Amino acid sequence: MPIDLHPGKRICQVVKLKPEFYDEYVEVHAAVWPSVLELLSKYHIEDYSIFYLEQYNLLIATMKYLGDDYEADCAKMVEEDANLKWWKMTDEMQESLVAGSLGSVDSKGWWLNVPEVFRHDH
Repeated sequence: MPIDLHPGKRICQVVKLKPEFYDEYVEVHAAVWPSVLELLSKYHIEDYSIFYLEQYNLLIATMKYLGDDYEADCAKMVEEDANLKWWKMTDEMQESLVAGSLGSVDSKGWWLNVPEVFRHDH
């Protein structure tokens, strides 16, 4: 039986950062609340990074989802008080690229999902 060297679903998402919030955004992410980090693990998200592309004021998030039902886990995450408080704070610093989205709890999403076009596993 072949061994899957890279199990899970890889996810990439983007959102705009309002440039005037750059310093604050970096500061809050230097000390993410433990309750928010615990929820990432609870809902099977690991290897989560956020990058900043200053030229376009873009935040680029990459993560790996190791659960069995991404949509169900995302729906549960929206009900978690710690996430709601975190998103209320960080959404104010961002501008969504998802047309008509009103925030992280919007069913349309807040961060724009980016399709994978290439992968090299070895």
